[in-house]
Amino acid sequence: MAAPTDEPHRRGSLTRWLLAGGTDPDPRFTLANERTFLAWIRTSLALLAGGIAVEAFTVELFDPILRKAIAIVLLLLAMLIAAAACYRWLIIERAMRRGAPLPLPVLFPLLALGVTAVAAVVVLVVFVRPA
Repeated sequence: MAAPTDEPHRRGSLTRWLLAGGTDPDPRFTLANERTFLAWIRTSLALLAGGIAVEAFTVELFDPILRKAIAIVLLLLAMLIAAAACYRWLIIERAMRRGAPLPLPVLFPLLALGVTAVAAVVVLVVFVRPA
């Protein structure tokens, strides 16, 4: 078994560059960070599936332009959340390695505002649509 001082030499240069120094945190914290990342990826996949579903299965419910707009908003949210989840995982991992405070989440307001906008449009369309 290698000594803890050998750890930086076993990692590749890309990993050392991404993590940017510091010491390895408790593995439980790293694994919790990974679980949170995967939860955000699941949310992104759900929005991706929702965007595809809106475009494919709501032809009778929405005007074509509105249907495309809703689908595009959901797909863009999926892309943004997946990218932000990766970025957030990295900055939290770096903060843990340096013993720094954890950064505030950017994902929460992004997701809340995006889903609220889509939900408001759907509620409005359902409300004004003749029975």
